[in-house]
Amino acid sequence: MLSAYEYIIEKQVQWAKNRGINLIGSECDRGLHRYTTALDINLFAPLLESVRKSFEHGSGSELTCKGSHQAKMQAVHSSSVLSVNVFQYWEEKHQVPVIASLCGFCGKDEVYSETIVFESKNYIKGVRGAPPHLDVLIHNVEGSPFKCFAIESKFTEPYNHRKKGEIKAAHLNAEELWVDIPHLHELARALYADHAMHTYLDSAQLIKHILGLKSSYGKTGFKLLYLYYDVFGKESADHRDEINAFADIARSDGVHFSSLTYQELILKMAEELRGEHFDYVKYLTERYL
Repeated sequence: MLSAYEYIIEKQVQWAKNRGINLIGSECDRGLHRYTTALDINLFAPLLESVRKSFEHGSGSELTCKGSHQAKMQAVHSSSVLSVNVFQYWEEKHQVPVIASLCGFCGKDEVYSETIVFESKNYIKGVRGAPPHLDVLIHNVEGSPFKCFAIESKFTEPYNHRKKGEIKAAHLNAEELWVDIPHLHELARALYADHAMHTYLDSAQLIKHILGLKSSYGKTGFKLLYLYYDVFGKESADHRDEINAFADIARSDGVHFSSLTYQELILKMAEELRGEHFDYVKYLTERYL
């Protein structure tokens, strides 16, 4: 029986085969054949120049080919590719409020959202070192109820059982960060003591995103969405339990946090947008549903 991680990858491999896409290993002939021969083959549309620069300046080296190694974004199971395939379209169309509404950030008639940025850096006040990088940040116009909508995107990551992020002493020692979020502070202390506290949800990463966003926009100036790819079985159920537990803690501190699956988001698109955005919706439903 396939694990959740294996299932997601195999689904993407089969999508590529159904489209006649030739896949190669991470080192061409070496490694499992899960990479496209060129980045554009793995995307609904080529990267906008602004999006390319965001990834080039990010910390993940997503576009870098090292020796014979393919770029990370050439992997059919790339989380960055998933977020680009879903969100870049609306930036290019200058219809950012549409995707903001579909994500549940606002109502259909609320046209606050202006631009989409990938790999957004939000420094944590009083903490040195590299800032957390948000997968997607939607900037809103001046005078909006919220200054931005933030999205942490997950594809295979919850299920690959690799080491998750860590809360460090520097975060806990910056006492002013925690004054208005005592329950998240308590969770952070627990995560510092036990890095393996959660199996699927990277709670430490989410807390650092909240600290960065709070430092930049204030506690009530943003909404944070955990957008993830769902699977069937116990792994998925346990993941959802961890998400719900985190959501309860965040909300008890007055943080606007929510979760949504990519499948739910894409189904909304299919129901509401297929006529006007047929090719885009067809691509997403065929690949990710």
